[in-house]
Amino acid sequence: MKRICALLILGLLLLPGLALAESHASDTVSEVKAAIKAGLAYTREHLKSEPDEISQHGSAEFWSSGGLMNWSSPDAGQQSWDSFNLHAKHIKVIPLVDGEVALAMYYSEGSMKPAGYPLVSHYMTRVSEVYVKEDGKWKRRAAHWSAVTGGGGTSQSAE
Repeated sequence: MKRICALLILGLLLLPGLALAESHASDTVSEVKAAIKAGLAYTREHLKSEPDEISQHGSAEFWSSGGLMNWSSPDAGQQSWDSFNLHAKHIKVIPLVDGEVALAMYYSEGSMKPAGYPLVSHYMTRVSEVYVKEDGKWKRRAAHWSAVTGGGGTSQSAE
């Protein structure tokens, strides 16, 4: 009986800490989802990538156009589009180091035309991105976009 009481008391003492840990993880999840949605909304509105979206250390990326890994530098400037109507669907975020590093996976669907490249009218990709929190903002550190069968990636092979 004493052992059961001790376990119950220990559980009650630990419960607030567990709830707090889950709360922080849910903050990371909601913040990263919001950053993804805000970045796409910014690009739809301005036809430019969101400023300051890439980590200060850059981002290693596989683009949906195929080819070798690309390196996106934080000082490369904003990418621009002639048209952009992409939306994220089924976003799943996994905190790796809560409040600091997270993996996001989702589908990106719609249409787009990067400036100087052909229109992709049925853009449909799987996206995996690693986000890091720098100066209070979630920024992309690595990414992989791969076309879904029946959809197309971009024709863009370099920035």
